[in-house]
Amino acid sequence: MALHETKDVGAGDADEDVFTTALSGEVLPKYRMPDEHAPTEVVYELLSNELLLDGNAAQNLATFCTTWSDDGVHRLMNQCLDKNMIDKDEYPQTAEIEARCVNILAELWNAPAGGAATGCSTTGSSEAAMLGGLALKFRWRARRQAQGLPADRPNLVCGPVQVCWEKFARYFDVELRQVPVEADATGLRPHQLAQYVDENTIGVVAILGVTYTCDYEPVAEIAAELDRIQAEHGWDIPIHVDGASGGFVAPFLHPDVVWDFRLPRVASVNASGHKYGLAPLGVGWIVWRTADLLPKELVFDVSYLGGDMPTFALNFSRPGGEVIAQYYLFLRLGRGGYRRVHEACVATAQYLAGEVAAMGPFTLLYDGLGGLPAVSYRLTDQAAAGFSLYDLSDRLRMRGWQVPSYPLPADRDDTVIQRVLIRHGVTRDQIALLVTDLRNAVEHLTAAPPPPRATEPRSGFHH
Repeated sequence: MALHETKDVGAGDADEDVFTTALSGEVLPKYRMPDEHAPTEVVYELLSNELLLDGNAAQNLATFCTTWSDDGVHRLMNQCLDKNMIDKDEYPQTAEIEARCVNILAELWNAPAGGAATGCSTTGSSEAAMLGGLALKFRWRARRQAQGLPADRPNLVCGPVQVCWEKFARYFDVELRQVPVEADATGLRPHQLAQYVDENTIGVVAILGVTYTCDYEPVAEIAAELDRIQAEHGWDIPIHVDGASGGFVAPFLHPDVVWDFRLPRVASVNASGHKYGLAPLGVGWIVWRTADLLPKELVFDVSYLGGDMPTFALNFSRPGGEVIAQYYLFLRLGRGGYRRVHEACVATAQYLAGEVAAMGPFTLLYDGLGGLPAVSYRLTDQAAAGFSLYDLSDRLRMRGWQVPSYPLPADRDDTVIQRVLIRHGVTRDQIALLVTDLRNAVEHLTAAPPPPRATEPRSGFHH
């Protein structure tokens, strides 16, 4: 080789088979970056092969998140790979589209007319919920300080919430008062509030689509009880609605359910665009009833990206594609399209509920009507069945299905349930295949009961 020539150690014959290359004959580096580069197609195929070990997203019936997107979403996401959502000076049209989405959601959730909507996109509902919680805390603290009262012991009252609220309370030094679930209930009930709220309560979180059971907490009745408490004690306690899933379902399937800004006590709403908003993973939304409910202390002005711009999200740099995809879906589906998608999901949930109820060993807890498109059930008698729902989850996993088994929240945690979520892209035929595998699994476990477990896992799957 001439002295001036160099060999490209990463290059190979363009026609060489991927699985005969040098890299394919090695264990891929796990803890140290390799010294040299490798051909694009070789690395792509090897990583693609490794990702086959993940579960099939279409069979993941545990997740609320979108697992199917049409080609238009894929193309727009690819077009926006290089756009930083936060840089509104460089990408003003992406910022404009975000503002359009916020206004669309404010109108969908019946915010008072007049004036621009106040809210923003986030990486998901967890970040949006934390922004809502921070606004509650800052407003409560300002009121207390203005009255010359102590502001060092804030608390937040809720029922069986998603873990993001536990994170909020721990990260931002707020006492979380989780109300236990009563024997005949699936979430927070209004009459329980009087025992838990006080002058230090920054707000009450009401859940529109309880993670455990998928039905709605009675937001209007919760608001009425807080009205009564204010009349008795003088405590003006706002509501934040965690509409992570239901915020994109109730407006289309249950328009007569009053849960949103039609209730003056509802100060803010969060929702996941990447759940029943049908957008791809990575987008949530927070909207406040009026601009004055977002404390100015939570808004920061940034000048080092090219122009003065306000920001009030917890995260900073993030891609704009998910927001563009959300707007695309608003335009493509419209209200009628969202309604038809969710109606199809509910019909499939109803089909599954009927099959599960007829199968024998199960008692339905939720059949998909009145809340999210989902089904939840328990074993009627585990001792008589001879197996647990954790055994059933394991058996279904052998066929690729991810169906979670877990205990209900505090005071009902002796009841273990299974939950199946029906999302856009989960078809009737797919659920018919699940029913067949569920029936076969029950027959197998009944004929050959597994040995008793020393302890049952507290949630999720047993491995």
